[in-house]
Amino acid sequence: MKKIVLAIIAGAIAVPALAQSNNYVQGYVRRDGGYVAPHYRTNPDNSRTNNYSAQGNYNPYTGQAGTVNPYAPQRPAYTNPYGTTRKRGF
Repeated sequence: MKKIVLAIIAGAIAVPALAQSNNYVQGYVRRDGGYVAPHYRTNPDNSRTNNYSAQGNYNPYTGQAGTVNPYAPQRPAYTNPYGTTRKRGF
């Protein structure tokens, strides 16, 4: 009986924590004319290991396992001909 009560309490704590760790992104049209469908993503932070796409994680909305190695070196920043720098994301 104690195990059941503990499991219910743990579930009640875990569900709100999961709900707060992501946000909904509405669909939009990119500058190049491509359409990005609406989706959920993890809240932005400085960690590369807690994203849905990182190896060892899975996306609870699609059921797909992560494939990106979070420990691989990041690609260098892109510098355009006008001298401004824009970081390529993970």
